[in-house]
Order: sequence, then C-alpha cells, then structure tokens
Amino acid sequence: MPRSIATNETVDRAALVEFLSTRHRAILLTARADGGPQLSPVTCGVDAEGRLVVSTYPKRAKVVNVRRNPKVSACVLSDEWNDPWVQLDGTAEVLDLPESIEPLVEYFRSISGEHPDWDEYREAMRKQGKSLIRVTVDRWGPIAKGGFPAELA
Repeated sequence: MPRSIATNETVDRAALVEFLSTRHRAILLTARADGGPQLSPVTCGVDAEGRLVVSTYPKRAKVVNVRRNPKVSACVLSDEWNDPWVQLDGTAEVLDLPESIEPLVEYFRSISGEHPDWDEYREAMRKQGKSLIRVTVDRWGPIAKGGFPAELA
C-alpha cells in the first residue's frame, strides 16, 4: 500500500479563499478571560470579502471572548480527516441583530447555496436571535496535509 506523503503548500490570499470556500468545518480558537484557550467546533463559510464567517448565538463563549479580545485563530479542516487543512489568524467582530441578518444570508449561501424562502430564513434568524462572527484573516499558514515525511515514504 502506498504511503501518503505530508505536504505544505504556501498559497496567496486568493488561493486561500478558494480553499476555504469549499470547506465548512473548523475549530475556532478564542481567548478566555484568564487568557487561556477556548476551542469551539464550528460550521464556517467565506463572505464576498474573503472573511471567515460563523453563525452563532450572542451568549456563546466564543462570542463573549471575541467581544473582549478580537484576536482569534481557526483550523479549517477538510471533510475527510487526512485531507488538507489550514490554520489562519485574524481579527474577529460580532454582528448582532438587526445588522447580522443580511450577512447571515450570505453565510448560508456560502455553505448551502440558495434557500427556498429567504423571507422565512430571515424571520427564523430573527426569532433565534442569531449573531455572526466575521474574521478578517491577517495571516495564514501553508495548506497542509498529514502523512509520512517524504524521506520515509
């Protein structure tokens, strides 16, 4: 059986956004009040400006943490465990109702495409009191894939 070889591919911002646009699973890292890490598995999308976006509720730990300290990191994963992933670091902001409604529409589109009834979706977001975390990506690592070092494969 052939061994999978680990890879690291340095990419520009356009290639990063293309990579992110087809991956919707991430671990979001925020800082707790004591400075310690707080990790949240999230579903994510990418907006038209290339920012990572996450739908959430205003009282979640990640939101409380972002309001206090907007510096975040995320590890965006492929659907398959051994497929490529990337770490990014950025500055987050929280959008609450009513400002979050149209960005939540864009979030949905970036992950699932068109909704059969956008008015119904907007109303559901209002009833649920949804917020949106939006991360402006300041830096990112290479797109990596685990496996054996090339010299051992």
